[in-house]
Amino acid sequence: MPLVNPIGGVVSRYQIMEVAMSPDNDDKQHEHPGRPEKFEIKIDRTNYKVSEPVLTGADLRRLPEPDIGPERDLFEVVPGGSDLKIEADTKVEMRNGLRFFTAPAQINPGAH
Repeated sequence: MPLVNPIGGVVSRYQIMEVAMSPDNDDKQHEHPGRPEKFEIKIDRTNYKVSEPVLTGADLRRLPEPDIGPERDLFEVVPGGSDLKIEADTKVEMRNGLRFFTAPAQINPGAH
């Protein structure tokens, strides 16, 4: 039976056991029980592990190597809804499975 964490995501019993058994998590788990120490996210189908609970759009743009340039916009995939454009100062609460993609910042239809 799936369990729900305080952020609203569903976690498996395996994830809870993995976090509880790590000796490095003892102090942090008392501060935020049930929150994973690392979050696995994707940007343009590449996996990244981040440890910060909140990242700005600027932080997310610096994860890929090289950084995402100003010629591309960053979007968060919203399953079943409209994707969200992430501005540089937008704060995004991290959770496992978040997906982002980039697209050209300016589309010039008819340009050759």
